[in-house]
Amino acid sequence: MKTVVASATLPSREPHHRGRRAARWRGENAELGLPETGLAIIPGAGGTQRLPRIVGRSRAKELIFTGRRCGAAEAVMMGLANYCVPAGEAYQKALDVACEITQKGPLGIRMAKKAINEGTEVADMTSALAIEGECYEQLLHTQDRLEALAAFAEKRKPVYTGK
Repeated sequence: MKTVVASATLPSREPHHRGRRAARWRGENAELGLPETGLAIIPGAGGTQRLPRIVGRSRAKELIFTGRRCGAAEAVMMGLANYCVPAGEAYQKALDVACEITQKGPLGIRMAKKAINEGTEVADMTSALAIEGECYEQLLHTQDRLEALAAFAEKRKPVYTGK
């Protein structure tokens, strides 16, 4: 399970742009749209399933039924993007965030991603919390956790090994 950081600065109207790896950092001139209903088809590649889970059923219906494109600022407001940065700076913002992520414990990142992904797929909070607990349990006896505790006590940055 890899962590993917992506950026977009151009219009995103192609099916391959709306999968799980859709950009979360958008240049202010980027646009997002699902125009398929204008072609008498529906968005594929999970567009009809992922979009409602992000923006809600009502807003997803509006965007899909009308084929309306939205700009980067609106995408942030709806939760489709994390940031709207000046034109030409989306790639650098994505690199900055990726660099910040790489400073954290790789096993912690992996288990957090698993807990979020799998926990949001189950219907009830009890099951989601059980998944989180299982992920947390797997980290308790890792070398990285011990390194983090030692680094904290010694007031230094940890050096993670992924073990």
